[in-house]
Amino acid sequence: MEKIKFYTTTWCPDCRYAKLVLDEKGIPYEEIDIEETPGALEIVVAAKGKRVVPTLEYKGNYIDGNHFNRSKFEKELAELLNR
Repeated sequence: MEKIKFYTTTWCPDCRYAKLVLDEKGIPYEEIDIEETPGALEIVVAAKGKRVVPTLEYKGNYIDGNHFNRSKFEKELAELLNR
């Protein structure tokens, strides 16, 4: 499985929750801190229309876990991985 690009910040609680789900499910990801990685913030803003973390990218498709809701996140994650 190709790795998910997982756009985060160090201070984001929603990012920590999303990371737990990814780890529990054994889904490989590359964590990218949008405040430390040049160009990462611009990718998120271009994809989502605003600065929102966590944002996940897989094969050119994006979802976010803003205002984290586990069941919603898991549903959207499954849809993202099946595109």
